[in-house]
Amino acid sequence: MRTISSGENRIFRVCEQLTHKKYRDKLGMYLIEGENLLEEAVKNGAEIKTVLARQDYGGSFYGSDDKVFYLSDRLFDRLSQTETSQGVIAAVKKPEFSQEEFTDKNDCSNYVVLDRLQDPGNIGTIIRTADAAGYGLIIAMKGTADVFSPKAVRAATGSLFRMPVVFMDSVDELMEFTRAAGKKLAATCFDTDRYYYDEDLRENIALIIGNEGGGISRELMESSDLKIKIPMHGNIESLNASVAAGILMYEAVRPRNIR
Repeated sequence: MRTISSGENRIFRVCEQLTHKKYRDKLGMYLIEGENLLEEAVKNGAEIKTVLARQDYGGSFYGSDDKVFYLSDRLFDRLSQTETSQGVIAAVKKPEFSQEEFTDKNDCSNYVVLDRLQDPGNIGTIIRTADAAGYGLIIAMKGTADVFSPKAVRAATGSLFRMPVVFMDSVDELMEFTRAAGKKLAATCFDTDRYYYDEDLRENIALIIGNEGGGISRELMESSDLKIKIPMHGNIESLNASVAAGILMYEAVRPRNIR
């Protein structure tokens, strides 16, 4: 059993750096925590760099032990991001995707566009729902919180190992990409007479989910092909971003004979 007893250990220090976004970006890795996520990572072929376990951990690693190190409670707690940890953390390589991989117009799948979302729980939940609804791509616009933050990773519950993510800096870049891929940009707003069920959202849609407080940016709204709304009764002004996204994304699996 290989142990790490010092906080100055190189492997430990790298993993500790991964608790911060700037190092996740710089090193191209992120942390996952818990047996279920580790099992999902192995099952989906994620590239696991290092596994760090609490010294009394007795579970399975679902793979080779040659990357496993054991930590004291003190060191493990410096890395853990959960209140009741299962005692195992892994450093995983971020997957890399190019935009060119998704510009085949014969692919009718939908995309979801995250427009400056800030809540990592919402981000992870949207990724998980997109996976379940058969969406083909996550597009994270500049200003969106880190998709690979610990809370977002936990909320995605393994879907980050299956859902490709690309990052875009501007509306112009998004427009060029979606046009090349044959997708229509769909935005939710109040200034429209069209409800989401009045439009066909089952394929070739790039669904925009806006910032929790400010909604979709004006530039993106003006560039959208479809403007839709979700009916709401009473004095409710808006829905949680991930709830609204779930309602809209599941239009993709509606049977074609039901409108």
